Amino acid sequence: MTQTGHSGDTASFGFREVPRGEKQSLVRGVFDRSARRYDLMNDLMSLGIHRVWKDITITRARPRPGEHLIDVAGGTGDLARAFIARAGEKPGPAATAIVADINEEMLRAGIKRGNADGIEWAVANAECLPFADESADCVMIGFGIRNVTERMQALTEMHRVLKPGGRFLCLEFSRPVTRAVSRVYDLWSFKAIPELGALVAKDRDSYQYLVESIRRFPHQEAFAAEMREAGFANVKVTNLSGGIAALHTGWKV
Repeated sequence: MTQTGHSGDTASFGFREVPRGEKQSLVRGVFDRSARRYDLMNDLMSLGIHRVWKDITITRARPRPGEHLIDVAGGTGDLARAFIARAGEKPGPAATAIVADINEEMLRAGIKRGNADGIEWAVANAECLPFADESADCVMIGFGIRNVTERMQALTEMHRVLKPGGRFLCLEFSRPVTRAVSRVYDLWSFKAIPELGALVAKDRDSYQYLVESIRRFPHQEAFAAEMREAGFANVKVTNLSGGIAALHTGWKV
């Protein structure tokens, strides 16, 4: 059985091991505190490159008119908005999306940005999605899977709600593929990002956790193996910005 981010009765919370039952509330606290400045901090932490990564993800998703997306851990709804907009460039019925996130504060921040037509917002746990079997044409999760306690359970749930022939896309921070990129990335991550959190969001600890959680996430091929174990077929990995992020894709057959 593939490891899913915990050992025995504990789970990783950054570099700490915490009781498995406590991780969810600890992660919720991180995003409660960071929700208000979440989009701004994403721009600062990635120097704006996260927008390019998300555009690549939407291009690979190939949204089509009339399709239904479930955006898991969807936060403020960037991917869902882009999916609907891209699908709307073609003639046909409008696409729809559900932004599902366990953190209500993140959803509130997204709604404040403007509730786009075709988007619904749902407080939902990735490990127990309140959606019908085979109800989505596409499922995405962007920068959220590393925060899940039971990663395999979440992958299985996302596979369950996909229609046969549906596609799954996971955009997540990953492992740089060269030593040079890794050195620069480590310096930026551990020195700059927590300080940006302290200065801009007045919350150093939450951004220290985010940096640490990235290091605890499996490398590209290990996560691809977890996707296959959850039932996804034709799993592929695309490294972005030298492996700082990776896009994992798979299909339900």
